[in-house]
Amino acid sequence: MESGTLVERTRVRVLPPEEARKIAAGEVVDRPAALVREFLDNAIDAGGTTIELIIEGGGIRRTEVLDDGSGMGREDLALCWQTHATSKIRSLGDLLTAETLGFRGEALAAAAAVSRLEILTSTDGREAWRLAVGPAEDYRIEQFRRAKGTSVRSLGLFDTIPARKRFLKREGSEAALCRQIFIEKALAFYPLNFRFTQDGALKLFFPAVSSRKERFANALLGKQEGAFLHEINAQGEGFSVAIVVGGPELFRNDRRQQYIFANGRRIQDYSMQQALEYGTQGWFPNGTHPVGAVYIDVDPSLADFNIHPAKREVRFKDGGAIHHCITSALRNYMHHSTLASQGGSVAGQAPHQSALPYAASSPPLANSDRITAAMAMDALLEWPPEFAPLPGRRLPADRTDDSGGMVAERSPAYGNGEADIGSGAVKLRFAGRLFNLFLLVELGEKLFIIDQHAAHERILYEKFLNNPIPTQELLIPIPFSTESEEDDTFLAAHREELNKLGIGITGGDGGWTIEALPSGWQLGDGETLEEILNLKAAGKNMAEHWAATLACHGAIKDGDYLDDTAARELIEAALALKIPRCPHGRPLWVEISRDDLFRGVQRT
Repeated sequence: MESGTLVERTRVRVLPPEEARKIAAGEVVDRPAALVREFLDNAIDAGGTTIELIIEGGGIRRTEVLDDGSGMGREDLALCWQTHATSKIRSLGDLLTAETLGFRGEALAAAAAVSRLEILTSTDGREAWRLAVGPAEDYRIEQFRRAKGTSVRSLGLFDTIPARKRFLKREGSEAALCRQIFIEKALAFYPLNFRFTQDGALKLFFPAVSSRKERFANALLGKQEGAFLHEINAQGEGFSVAIVVGGPELFRNDRRQQYIFANGRRIQDYSMQQALEYGTQGWFPNGTHPVGAVYIDVDPSLADFNIHPAKREVRFKDGGAIHHCITSALRNYMHHSTLASQGGSVAGQAPHQSALPYAASSPPLANSDRITAAMAMDALLEWPPEFAPLPGRRLPADRTDDSGGMVAERSPAYGNGEADIGSGAVKLRFAGRLFNLFLLVELGEKLFIIDQHAAHERILYEKFLNNPIPTQELLIPIPFSTESEEDDTFLAAHREELNKLGIGITGGDGGWTIEALPSGWQLGDGETLEEILNLKAAGKNMAEHWAATLACHGAIKDGDYLDDTAARELIEAALALKIPRCPHGRPLWVEISRDDLFRGVQRT
């Protein structure tokens, strides 16, 4: 008897249509946020200029989207809720050129299978129709009144499917997910008005704006942080890219405020998010991440949006080209930020667009105050190629004062007079040292407090990027074994590139030997191997990553004492840098104006 029951249970059966509909609907609508996404997509596709989302009970009791778009007639209304009913494609080939957010005709059918669905629509504001349909009822259409546009309402999500309803989160958590989807749509479609009402209270209102940068600031940042956003545009074959990114003053400890959009859809794409990180490398302090969004507009024939039920993923025909375009645009923007801030323009960027500030605390130096980069580079290239610090000496441990060394030390050579820099057009006075770390410089009406380690690090970084890295063969080579095939593959594939970076490696198949390293290398065997294998994560930015590593280890350290000549040379070279940040993103100096100092001591 038991055996017969088991056989009976394992026989193949065709599910009843109603059960099959509910199971299929679960792939599209798994929670209220999925309804929000689908309903908002339809409203945007309908050409609405004002779109409102209303939810109650976290969207479980009610999820409704209203728009002022094109609306539907009675015949379309009678069909729109049925499975795979759509006005956007006619054949399989149309998927290759679909330019709308929705196209498969699943959203309304799924909503009707798992909730009570009501649609009120009008094409002209004079004649309107109302549809009501649910999981266990026939549809009903009646005449109604409404302005032009459509309202789509889902009531009682999963009321007839208790097993699914039990796995929904608390109402507050579901509401937060609905809010996030709403914000994502608003970020992508900045020319539209968006309103979000939750449990009878207006929570968000984003009026139409003229730029992605402005919408990003309104939706995610405060007014002060929004001032640090920048917008960059670039393009490639079959695609264009717009990037909204925060400057070095604006960063986060995680990546939650990074967004990737493709043809208006928020997608999960690690490669494109990685491009945002790589393109801003050296712009932000270690362990922090940029804030921003990448908007990819790609020819639909060059991307497949039909690989995920919720369209969260996209397969690009040439994702590498898009990745390269993003990183190149960001790096180019960073490189030319000083030029742009002085009134010039960056390739691919409109002249009116803002550029990164020259330093986190201040605008760039005026042309009359700028030291020529040529003069600084001439001095830089005369330095020995080894990692020895600038001429100077370590401050003895017993060299203290009554305050424990926490005062500025006056420079005997330049403390009481002005020194001409370069051609004599710039008047700079080396005013002393502070905390055995900072160099104090009086330049015109401003005081610069320069971090000597960060400044020297940036100078060395530029040197290693623009000049061959000197190599020294090891008297005692360093043998080592790799722990994974991934390490073996990396070392074998990049042996020639590593050699250009001053790293000579031989071997293979798990057994390797380091035979040469950059001149002056000072780390132990274990740290050396760790630094080399860390280059795997750098991707195409290996040279920049290695230059930053060399600069960090080779720069003078906190507490190193520079004599006056060495300090002056470092100051001149630092103030001539185009990017006044160390390779890890920290500012090289703080700038304080004479007026700020006077206000601080109430000397007016």
